[in-house]
Amino acid sequence: MTDRNEAFSQHSTADFRALDAAHHIHPFSDMGALNRAGSRVIVKADGVYLWDSDGNKVIDGMAGLWCVNVGYGRKELADAAYRQLQELPFYNTFFKTTHPPVIELSAMLAEVTPAGFNHFFY
Repeated sequence: MTDRNEAFSQHSTADFRALDAAHHIHPFSDMGALNRAGSRVIVKADGVYLWDSDGNKVIDGMAGLWCVNVGYGRKELADAAYRQLQELPFYNTFFKTTHPPVIELSAMLAEVTPAGFNHFFY
């Protein structure tokens, strides 16, 4: 049996665009115009760079929509995430609950932010 990711990696840009147009609703987009022009299909990232399915290399000026500001391919961050995902991948902080990663990050942020910035919302 072929690995699903391996099978998908064999698609051409045209194949990806057709599947995208058939099944994906893009936020804040004129879907008709987008589907006529076709999406840019991002397939790889490293550091501050992205590559599309046609092999074009571009700088990710939006930092993955502002959530990858330390760059792509950071093994130490992937390793830390892996360790945390094994223990507690997610839990909300509603209804009087919390968890050590939120507590620790909040305390660390309080140490490095200007005086008076003592509370953080995630």
